[in-house]
Amino acid sequence: MTNQVDNWHKLARYDTNMQGELHANLLRNNGITVSLQALSAIPGMNSGIVLWVQDEDLAQAQDILSNIDTDTSGEVLLDNMSDADLGIISDTQVDQDSQGTQNSQDNPDSLDNQTDNGGNL
Repeated sequence: MTNQVDNWHKLARYDTNMQGELHANLLRNNGITVSLQALSAIPGMNSGIVLWVQDEDLAQAQDILSNIDTDTSGEVLLDNMSDADLGIISDTQVDQDSQGTQNSQDNPDSLDNQTDNGGNL
């Protein structure tokens, strides 16, 4: 038998396992020991997860989690990022596209300006 005291404290509960694991990794990257407790015994159920931390790490872990920006809805994030930021197209393609648009406006014989109402060349 050991005299070690159980100093684990419940830090947070998440509805999805992935969200909990991401936050646990953030805490681990900051040197905090984290224990995860799945809320379902069935693997793959994704029923949620609880994060537990040691007593000496509790205040620091709470500070880290409280500083996470939670206003990152998909629409807001997509509105503030360009296609290049999202990795959809490269910065080189953006430069080429902007030059191509300018050239087609300057040149009435370009392919962009040779379509009729039916969409044919």
